[in-house]
Amino acid sequence: MKTTATATLTKINTALHDSLLATVDALARRRACDIPEQTIDRFVALRWLQWNGGSLRLTETGEAMIVKVHATMLGNLQAA
Repeated sequence: MKTTATATLTKINTALHDSLLATVDALARRRACDIPEQTIDRFVALRWLQWNGGSLRLTETGEAMIVKVHATMLGNLQAA
C-alpha cells in the first residue's frame, strides 16, 4: 500500500512540475492566457505565482521550485 501511495505522489509531483515548467514558459512568452485558470489558482495557492498589478509573476518560492525541477531533470538525465 505504501508503494502505491509513493507512486501516486511521484506521478502527481511529476505532473505538477511539468505544469509549472509549461506555466513559466507561457509567462516568458507573455501568453498567460494560455495557462488554465485552475493551474493559476493552484500555483497561487502554493505561493509559486502571485498577481502583481494585474500581471502574473513567479514568486521567489516559485523560482526556487523551478531550480529544484531543473536539478531533478538533470539528475534523471545523468542517471539514465
